[in-house]
Amino acid sequence: MTASPLSVDQALRAARARVDAADAELLLLHALGRRDRAWLFAHAGDPLPATAAERFESLLARRQRGEPVAYMLGRRGFWTLDLEVTPATLIPRPETELLVELAIARIPADHGAHVADLGTGSGAIALALATERPLARVTATDASREALAVAMANARSHQIDNVEFRHGDWWAPLIGERFDLVVSNPPYIAQADPHLEQGDLRFEPQAALASGADGLDAIRIIVAGAPERLRAGGWLLLEHGWEQAPAVRDLLLAAGFAEVATELDLEGRDRVTLGRCSS
Repeated sequence: MTASPLSVDQALRAARARVDAADAELLLLHALGRRDRAWLFAHAGDPLPATAAERFESLLARRQRGEPVAYMLGRRGFWTLDLEVTPATLIPRPETELLVELAIARIPADHGAHVADLGTGSGAIALALATERPLARVTATDASREALAVAMANARSHQIDNVEFRHGDWWAPLIGERFDLVVSNPPYIAQADPHLEQGDLRFEPQAALASGADGLDAIRIIVAGAPERLRAGGWLLLEHGWEQAPAVRDLLLAAGFAEVATELDLEGRDRVTLGRCSS
């Protein structure tokens, strides 16, 4: 005798015992080819089709092995945008929205400004800034051609046309140019940090995560090159690890930056350090 299929709600409750509840909902919606979370509750008693049940089981097994949900779905929400992500890009994280907030506050809304996003990955930061400040010109760089392809696809899908993408490492594609504001969420984890072998980080591009013995190699390069690339009074904003703020402030002060400060994320941790170019 063939067993009766599980209902949507039964399948979801069983999945919550295996993975995070929010992950279970996202994966079930993906298996069903739907995006609206409310659908799960409106159709809680519906039988789960066999093909969707098979897809759901496969997704759950992959998640239990640690594969990030964002890579399985191929999407991740950031700011007001729904972005494509792939294993070639870092997965955008909510704490990085602080970097966007702080940058927006320093980009005028009523006239154009030239902004750079170094190491753009999926384009999350650059596209969020371009959306909020449509008069700004945003130039986004990345050393990975694969990541840039994803970022450009995200710009096209959201019809954002005030961003230019360039291939190259940090400042290399920007020689001879000056900017009113530069932002970056660079790799800042120490190369020997055990967290790189745990959770979602195992699946993300290591070049976008780790940078030298203390995690600060990329930040040193960015800070060292910033005075030549910023206009007088321009801002540099850097995301970093929660224990790195004193070291990043020291780097900015040594490079001659003024108004150096660190801002806390929603968990009360040091997350973004910024400074103003004084020359």
